[in-house]
This record gives sequence, C-alpha cells and structure tokens, in this order.
Amino acid sequence: MTQETGGFAALDLHPSIVAAVLATGYEEPSAIQQQSIPIILAGHDMIGQAQTGTGKTAAFALPILNRIDPSKREPQALILAPTRELALQVATAFETYAKQMPGVTVVAVYGGAPMGPQLKAIRNGAQIVVATPGRLCDHLRRDEKVLATVNHLVLDEADEMLKLGFMDDLEVIFKAMPESRQTVLFSATLPASIRAIAERHLREPKHVKIQSKTQTVTAIEQAHLMVHADQKVSAVLRLLEVEEFDALIAFVRTKQATLDLASALEAKGYKAAALNGDIAQNQRERVIDSLKDGRLDIVVATDVAARGLDVPRITHVFNVDMPYDPESYVHRIGRTGRAGREGRALLLVTPRERRMLQVIERVTGQKVAEVRLPNAQAVLDARIKKLTNSLAPLVADAEASHGDLLDRLTADIGCSPRALAAALLRKATNGQALTLEAVEKEQPLVPTYTPRERTGERSERSGGERERRAPMPLGEGRARCRTALGARDGIAAKNLLGAILNEGGLAREAIGRIQVRDSFSLVELPEEGLDRLLTKLKDTRVAGKQLKLRRYRED
Repeated sequence: MTQETGGFAALDLHPSIVAAVLATGYEEPSAIQQQSIPIILAGHDMIGQAQTGTGKTAAFALPILNRIDPSKREPQALILAPTRELALQVATAFETYAKQMPGVTVVAVYGGAPMGPQLKAIRNGAQIVVATPGRLCDHLRRDEKVLATVNHLVLDEADEMLKLGFMDDLEVIFKAMPESRQTVLFSATLPASIRAIAERHLREPKHVKIQSKTQTVTAIEQAHLMVHADQKVSAVLRLLEVEEFDALIAFVRTKQATLDLASALEAKGYKAAALNGDIAQNQRERVIDSLKDGRLDIVVATDVAARGLDVPRITHVFNVDMPYDPESYVHRIGRTGRAGREGRALLLVTPRERRMLQVIERVTGQKVAEVRLPNAQAVLDARIKKLTNSLAPLVADAEASHGDLLDRLTADIGCSPRALAAALLRKATNGQALTLEAVEKEQPLVPTYTPRERTGERSERSGGERERRAPMPLGEGRARCRTALGARDGIAAKNLLGAILNEGGLAREAIGRIQVRDSFSLVELPEEGLDRLLTKLKDTRVAGKQLKLRRYRED
C-alpha cells in the first residue's frame, strides 16, 4: 500500500491536513486514530477510552479540522482540557495540523494569563478554542454567548477533569452551547460519573476502546536523561563516547531527523545509516545486512521503518525522540536484549515530555531511572580505554618482530623510543590529544535539564544560599504555604501561579509573593478561607507532580 492510497490519505481527510500530518513525521494512523476519525468525520457523538500517549489528540484534531469552515470567523470547535499544560499541548497540535489551512486560527484559554487577549481572540473569530473549564467559565460570566456558534465539543481526559472538581463548570459550559452540537469524550477510565455525563449530554454515542497491549521488558536496562531539544545531537555524541555497544539503533520521529542524525554521526567517524519510509526495499535490506555483518554499527530509524528489524548484535537502543505512545516505546527497546544477551535502552526527555515519561512508567510498570550525561573526565577515560584495548593485543610479540626496526628508526630520526612512540600514538589517534583540556574544548558539556547544574560551581553556591535564605516578610492578611516542588523539579514561579489561578479560582491580586527555592517553594495566599482553598488544590498537579500545598509554620 503506498502512501498516496493508504495511511492517513485513506481516512477521507482533506489533502492539506494529510500533508501537514505527514510533514510532522507521522506515517500511519494509530489504532485510536483509525477507529475514531471516521466516526467523528461522520458527525457522530463518541466515547473514546484510551490512555494518554495513544495518539488521541490527532484522533479528534484531524477530523474536527476537516469539518471547520475557514470562511466563518467564529468559534466552531471547543476542546476542554483539565490542565493548562495539556491545553497548550493540544492547541499546539491543532496549529501544527492546520498549517496548510489558511484562515484557521486557534486560541488557548487558561488561567494564569490575562483574560483580555483571550476573549479578544475569541471575538476576532478563532475557530478552534482549547480551554480549561475554570477559565472558560470566567469568560462566560463576561460574555454568555461566547460559545453560541460552537458545533463541535471535545472533552479530553474527562476523568482527570472530574478529579480536579470541574463537574459544576462542565455543566455551565454544556448549557452555554447549542444542543445540536457534536460531542466527543475521551477518558482513560469510565467511572460512573463519566457515564452519567455521557447519558445526559451525548446522543447515541459510538464507543471506541483501545486496549493497552504493552508488556514489561524486564531484561533490558532502562534509563532516561533530561535534555533540551536543541541539545539532543550533542548529547547522543557524548553518550556514544562512553557506552560500550556492539550495534545500536537510534529512534527519531521524522524522516528528516534520520538523515540529519545519521549525517552528524558519520561526520564523527561512526559507521551509521538512516532508515525511513522513503528508503526503497532493496536499500533497506542492504542497510539491515550491513548492520548484521558489522559494516554498519548504528542505524537511525523511524518507528515504521524499523518494523520487523531483528538484528541479534544490537546491544543498545537510543530513544532520541520520545515515542508517541507506550506501546511504541516497548517495541523500540525490544530491538535489543535478543537471544539472552544484555540490552540497554536510553531515552532522551525534553522538559515538555516529562508527562509522557510518567505515562510510560505507569503503563509498563517499570521505573526508568534518571542518569546524567558523562562529563569530560568520563569521555577521556573511555577514549584511553578504547586505545588501550586496541593496542594491548599488539604488544605481545611486537618487540621480537619490530624491535630492530625501532632501533633503526630512532637512529635515523635522531629521537628517543619514547618520542617515536608518542609520534605513532598521535598518528593512531588522528592527532587527537587525549587530555582533559582537549576534551572539554572539543566537546563542551551539554547541561542536562536540572537548574541546579546550569552553571557549575557558581550555581551550586548560589543554590545553597538560596536554600538557606530566610523567607521574605509576609504581606498583610496573607498566610505562607509550602510545596515540596522547587527549581530542581523544573518549576518556575509562573507554573505555580498558573496552577493556583487555574484550579483555585482566585483573582491574580489575591496571590502574593512566590519564592522558588531549589527543593521547595513558598507561596503567599489569603489567610481568609485558606483551609478551603488548600482542600480545593489538594489534587492539583504542576509539571506532572502533585502540588501538595501546606501551611508553612515559621519557627
């Protein structure tokens, strides 16, 4: 089946949408997409039961975009998400898929940001509105007709919305929308509360359920590293210096990324090749044969291109790009550890992908330990070890076979045996100086995503001072609260502010100073009604972790 007649093109989506999807690196629809897209395109209400990471965002975004009329400058689709982070993620996905649809605009509506620009974007005719329930209700109080033209509603992660206490807000939103709308509900679980919503607000919904087939892979050593997206190539190059691998497969999301990374590896002297959906079958077979017999050591591949790839000598899998779902992760790392051999899988995680890492750990039932990038000393030690291993077998009979030549060369050149050995080592290492200074200059350390380590000694010192520093004086009528989340968790003041505004229903001026320390943070909240507020915030999550705000007792 060719790309033109199969894949996303076979789902009756507009060619501009298909082109935008293919440009992102998706080659084939996932199970939830294959089942959901035709139902939503046909205008049916639907209940989709699927875990985060199964590709469900595209499952509703693509058919909804297909039904949007760009000529109408008015809200036509509303997607509700439980958190600010998910709302931004979904809005970004819509913008990506709508890149080739002139006139289609998307607005994200969430707490922690000014209301004016959000309402203005809606009134200016953004066709796609992605919102958290609390902030959307704030807008409805200002303009009750904001949703009057919406004819497509999606509740994403509905069970999470109910856990966060948005049931009343959802009812307000339902009443503000036309009854003739199409409603699609996605939820990982279907408790009685979700079923009750479906019975009241959905019309003869179709049901789609995706069973998780993921199995744990206990025989493979797994680890992850936190890096920024633009540091991935540098991180891979540094890891390859110290990892003792026989053969390796590196997974990326797009065809272009296979070419870019393979080219970067070849430039550093690695025997690497790309494997993607554009590569002809005979060339694919040559790449796999070369990996099997040792002519290649590294293959950079997309998920689709690696299907059926079974090479026993693969000892390592690098997940350079995060997989789209937990099943893909298990399939990827299953390429190593074959035939009873040891296997190692490394996953590069950007700050925005921490949530997917948690999903992978939950679905597989295994903790993926965090490791740090090797420092310059580790790289130097690895290089010297490789040189030692290459020379050791040659030493045994070298003096007997080349001793006379050594004497002649030292005499002819007029140098000592040590100087000649050093010259030969320089040639053997292609002039590469095996010193700590040379390694640091050639390959600067890529900082992992941990604020404590951004600037070395200075950062550690200032971090310690920040931890010990006394809290600022309290504002009048405020109480200080503490959370165990801090800078080392990737938390910034704006994250805490957004979460509390979004989930606590407070006005911006009600929140005082926010002090983010390395291992905890302090937030000033109104003394009046504090206990009720803390109860309301008890299940709130920030950056994938529970906020757990508590009143701070100052001794």
